[in-house]
Amino acid sequence: MASTESASVLKRIADAQTTEEQFLRQIFIRAQMTDFVRDPILMARADGVHYWDVHDKQYLDALSGIYVANVGHNNRRVIDAVRKQLDRLAFAPVMHGSNPLAVQLANRLVDLAPGDLAAVKFASGGSEATEAAIKMARQYHRLQGRGTKYKIISRYQSWHGSTMGSLSASGLTARRSIHEPLAPGFLHVFPPTCFRCPFGKEHPDCQITCGSLIEDVIQMEDPDTVAAVMVEPIGHTGGIIDPPQEYLPLLREICDRHDVLLIFDEIINGMGRTGEMFAAETFDVVPDLLCLGKGLSGGYAPLAALVARKHVADAFWGDSDVNPGFVEGHTFEGNPVACAAGLAVIDEMEERDLCGNARRMGQRLRQRLEALRAHGVVGDIRGKGLFLGVEWVADLDTRERADPPLGNAIGRRALELGLLTRFDPHWLAVGPPLTVSESQIDQIGDILDQAVGQIIAERKSTLN
Repeated sequence: MASTESASVLKRIADAQTTEEQFLRQIFIRAQMTDFVRDPILMARADGVHYWDVHDKQYLDALSGIYVANVGHNNRRVIDAVRKQLDRLAFAPVMHGSNPLAVQLANRLVDLAPGDLAAVKFASGGSEATEAAIKMARQYHRLQGRGTKYKIISRYQSWHGSTMGSLSASGLTARRSIHEPLAPGFLHVFPPTCFRCPFGKEHPDCQITCGSLIEDVIQMEDPDTVAAVMVEPIGHTGGIIDPPQEYLPLLREICDRHDVLLIFDEIINGMGRTGEMFAAETFDVVPDLLCLGKGLSGGYAPLAALVARKHVADAFWGDSDVNPGFVEGHTFEGNPVACAAGLAVIDEMEERDLCGNARRMGQRLRQRLEALRAHGVVGDIRGKGLFLGVEWVADLDTRERADPPLGNAIGRRALELGLLTRFDPHWLAVGPPLTVSESQIDQIGDILDQAVGQIIAERKSTLN
């Protein structure tokens, strides 16, 4: 596995205190090894909205790690809560009961959640939560005497997780196809990508075809076989797919008509990211099942949750001889240390009005992204709160994409300039911690402006 190139890389990261074999073994499971060792990034510490790598280079974290560090890095309230809980109880016997911290966090989430979302099932990560939602939807219908309802409808360009069920629900070709064949019973429809409508229409004259088509799929499949529709309120991996305002209410109506559960994957969208505690509030639609993760613990411990409406949760109560309850479990679910972090995160968000800050700073960030239009390569700006994305184009009139793509080039240049973002070939997303300040938002805008300007100038120079 060793190579001259990787050996030279290891000399540059001596602070990591690892052997070449250990280093390569670790990155083998995280990234393409050959690509990563050319220029590895190893973060050594973080504070507020900044990281520092092992060479002490500073990065402005415009990605919250990966939409996780919502209350900022090195948050003393959360760290102190975790330390205090470690002194009391680090692990509870999950096969025999729960613990006070899990009960408290479940109650807080139910109190905060919209509508009649009334029960919580904890997990360790987002994939576990979405996987549990799929299982709960199927088990719910079975307990109601409708065991033929098992199919899950989700969207192309979506990402719901790495476990087999959540991966089967995901709609990213590159991540799915290498693992096929996947689990049966999963159907996909086109997402509400208004900027590039797959049906060649324009909003608002489109009659929300992307939404109404879901009802057609349910009917063609037979409603008696469909258990749930699973969506991210704002899709991430397709380039921050922010639906028209009518879309999610339409899905709610369709699901109600056909006794199909509506699942919101808010692993990224939730915990203040869109400017409200839950994206369900942002769009004023209550799902039957709501999945949370990432920002729920602020990155201080692995924590996720599935929140269910009362009528769904009630189906799992009864005589254990005929109703086994929700058959799903994980070793670290409801871990007291993780739940302590979750409670501290909610306290921090409420006392500092971080949802309000997400709305205010999101508006300022959008203005800074709008200013990038001066470069002539911004096709669309999408998202809500501190969850915004830019789609890059080569031609503003035709919306033709650049070849070679601009997204990766701009994102990598921004990284060189000390800014962490999420970038793909044709789009770039930003989602800084909800604690971000006006000056830091302006710094994000300045670095992006510099990165775009440099890449455009270099490409023009090459053409000349």
